[in-house]
Amino acid sequence: MTAIPLWLANRAVHAGTPLALRDVWTGETIVEVAQAGPDEIERAITAAHAARPAMAALPGWRRRDALDHLRQRIAENAEALAQTIRAEGGKPITAARAEVARAQATLREAAAEAGRLDGQTLDLDRDAATRGWRGLTRRVPAGVASLVTPFNFPLNLVVQKLAPALAAGCPVLLKPAPATPLSALALGEWLAECDLPEGAFSILPCTNAHAAPLVEDERIAVLSFTGGLIGWELKARAGKKRVVLELGGNAACIVDADPGAPLDHVAARIVAGACGQAGQSCISVQRLIVHREVWPALRDKLVDALRALPQGDPRDPRTIVGPMISAAAAHRLDSSITSAMALGATALVRGTRDEAHPAFLGPTLLENVPRDHPLYRDEAFGPVLMVEAAKDFAQAIERANDSRFGLQCGVFTARMDHAMRAWDALDVGGVVIGDVPTVRVDRMPYGGVKDSGLGREGPAWAIDDFSELRLMVWTGDPAR
Repeated sequence: MTAIPLWLANRAVHAGTPLALRDVWTGETIVEVAQAGPDEIERAITAAHAARPAMAALPGWRRRDALDHLRQRIAENAEALAQTIRAEGGKPITAARAEVARAQATLREAAAEAGRLDGQTLDLDRDAATRGWRGLTRRVPAGVASLVTPFNFPLNLVVQKLAPALAAGCPVLLKPAPATPLSALALGEWLAECDLPEGAFSILPCTNAHAAPLVEDERIAVLSFTGGLIGWELKARAGKKRVVLELGGNAACIVDADPGAPLDHVAARIVAGACGQAGQSCISVQRLIVHREVWPALRDKLVDALRALPQGDPRDPRTIVGPMISAAAAHRLDSSITSAMALGATALVRGTRDEAHPAFLGPTLLENVPRDHPLYRDEAFGPVLMVEAAKDFAQAIERANDSRFGLQCGVFTARMDHAMRAWDALDVGGVVIGDVPTVRVDRMPYGGVKDSGLGREGPAWAIDDFSELRLMVWTGDPAR
């Protein structure tokens, strides 16, 4: 089997010991991928650093055209990409197709931003000493950008970083997740078709043991990382470079006494938010906080909705809950659920394992999970939903804030004052009124507070992280 090459300074390279990738559902080997070692990573950093002047000089329309080309090539290969995402990550095919469509939208947004790297004019004429002075600002590329992406959205979360970095004029070094590198490598093939300066991009599947220079090398100006809490350790090792972290959470969703929508709809949205992507989303609904007046009626609807979810084979377009990324991930979550139940949690729905497909774990709905249990305190990253009743809206907000994470929170309420109170009081990066926290569109400044990270994504916002503001002061008469 010939390994798929990595991309080093815009060129395909076969290197290292090939990594065999297996279909998460069937266990069959689907392809082998070249892996970068220390030599390839050093060469990639050197080439990216050398490419900075050429990338900075690249006109905005050239950057825009490269992103448009990526979008067009994704559209032309949409079904093949979706099948790749389904196989390497176990994502149900319908969700994989949605991810491919979303990536195209992200690229469209980023391409538009590539032509809008504008500044502003400042009136500096504030007293006699600065009479007639003007200031002009513009954004310039920050330099080499190191991008580290996770497995759960192997195409769109790559695009969320790659597109604004290129739009800003940064040479990029991309490390895709070891389990799901194929979508990123396809992007490399299509970027190579663009007329970009040598060193503009490298796509480097590699082991974590070899990845240290992508965090620590002083020639890198920006580190953008999406993943687990190890991100804080990476920040400490990153030195002087700018660091953007999206580290997930254990998102809460509040249902008020009057949720402002029929309970059937509320239950359906909560179940979708908790179990889509097999719960492997940083804004998956993990903690549900329901006004005690509503809970008995909502409980029955949630149980029915969860039991009705199509589960299993990700190749089936009807499937909503497919496998987790690995048997180890499914075992970890299953053990944590068992532990919580041993300490008093009640399973209203208990997901089961599948011996024939060891990465699969069915959805679970738990009540009365001890609030000091790791399942409640940490990120579950799987198809589990924990529910608790609140005596009033104030207590619901207090419970939602009882977390070291703060990415997004959903709030179902018909009351405008409660919506505004949630916006004021919830210690999160985003408050979603009338829906679950599992909502993200590209015009949003997406990101969190506390242990959920630093900085914001979304092309218009991420470009700020990949660029610097540069000022020119015009003093008027040179003789002055």
